[in-house]
Amino acid sequence: MTRPRTITISMRELDRLKTIQDVIAGKLKATAAATHLGVTKRQLDRLLSRFRDEGATGLISRQRGQPGHRQLPPGAAEQALAIIRERYQDFGPTLASEKLRELHGINMSKETVRHLMLDAGLWIERRLRSPSVYQPRNRRDCIGELIQIDGSDHDWFEGRAPACTLLVYIDDATSRLMHLHFTYSESTFSYFEATRAYLERYGKPVAFYSDKATVFRCNRKQVAAGDGHTQLFELNIESICANSSQAKGRVERANKTLQDRLVKELRLQGISSHADANRYAAAFMKDYNQRFAKPARNDFDAHRPLREDEDPELIFTWRETRKVSKALTVQYDKTMFLLADRPEMRRLIGRYIEVYEYPDGRIEIRANGAALPVVPYDRLAVVDQGAIVENKRLGHVLQIAQLMQEQRDSRRGRSAPARTNQGRPPVETKAAPGKKVQRKLTLVDLEDAIKKAKH
Repeated sequence: MTRPRTITISMRELDRLKTIQDVIAGKLKATAAATHLGVTKRQLDRLLSRFRDEGATGLISRQRGQPGHRQLPPGAAEQALAIIRERYQDFGPTLASEKLRELHGINMSKETVRHLMLDAGLWIERRLRSPSVYQPRNRRDCIGELIQIDGSDHDWFEGRAPACTLLVYIDDATSRLMHLHFTYSESTFSYFEATRAYLERYGKPVAFYSDKATVFRCNRKQVAAGDGHTQLFELNIESICANSSQAKGRVERANKTLQDRLVKELRLQGISSHADANRYAAAFMKDYNQRFAKPARNDFDAHRPLREDEDPELIFTWRETRKVSKALTVQYDKTMFLLADRPEMRRLIGRYIEVYEYPDGRIEIRANGAALPVVPYDRLAVVDQGAIVENKRLGHVLQIAQLMQEQRDSRRGRSAPARTNQGRPPVETKAAPGKKVQRKLTLVDLEDAIKKAKH
């Protein structure tokens, strides 16, 4: 007597069996069954045919018990793991898969390598790793050896004035507040002004320690042009960037203290502006340092004085290189600058020269260390012939002209740094949400209005 064969089916296959039985019994339509099973009508017809011919076993997947189509060749996994253990044990799955493909001719996806390394204990998923531990770092030995810099964006005036940013300079050796500067935001020119004030008061420290903001870092254009250094490099000051906020923990902890104590002191003093807060900063720093500053292990002051050839006004400028055209013109920030037509100027045609933009808004074109005589030519300015209007109609015409000027886009480009150091808010590039945009007037509309005003 033949023993009955036991067949194991999954819950999905069991659901498929019941659905096929309902279709054959007329309890369920074929289109509804296909939708329920997630197959096409043609695939459902194949399942019905297989059920009639083979019974329930016909609904079992044909791939059961067969090797997978994406299965690795025999011995490939063992070979890859042996190479990883020998040469790439501390590599991540992505880099390990790249090296296996480039150097050993083993073409495996990074996910396959990741699973192999997980099973072999060579890789741990990030969610299962222990949290990072940030151990304390010893202070520097003397004052001026390392100055930590950070910007703290906070409602410093508690609604009495818009929220702003406080630039904090703190000494690593003593935790002394060296300089505080209130500004609108962490713009390049704001850092230029604060750093220049610091250098004029204390001198040049050995290094500044900041985050990875672009203020004290070279951009790609500077590196490509061969000018891969910052203003601090010119002053022989090392610029060090921290990989995490915990790395510059002294200034981060000082920011928390300032957001508590300084805010309350500004309230008691009745201060509600940047200028008044910057004037009060010296008195606050003196009291703060008496309470919280630590003595340095070495009494030596590492600050160095500025040399005579180091001009802070010239160093702390925004610089970009521009090419002189054949017409002796230079383009910068949507403005064309005309160079004087002289023999020495013509020799600059086709060469790259530097554009210096100062914190106060002045723009200077320099070549070979000297400023060049230039005249700005604003192509955005529109010169119209004056219209003859009677005095009685002048008010109506001026209203129309004012409306046109309000709608005209006279904004400059955004390639230059923001002027938040002068208290100017960032330029809005889009209209405010919900603001009704009026129809743009044209010169024809203005002429028609003038004609109506005359009559």
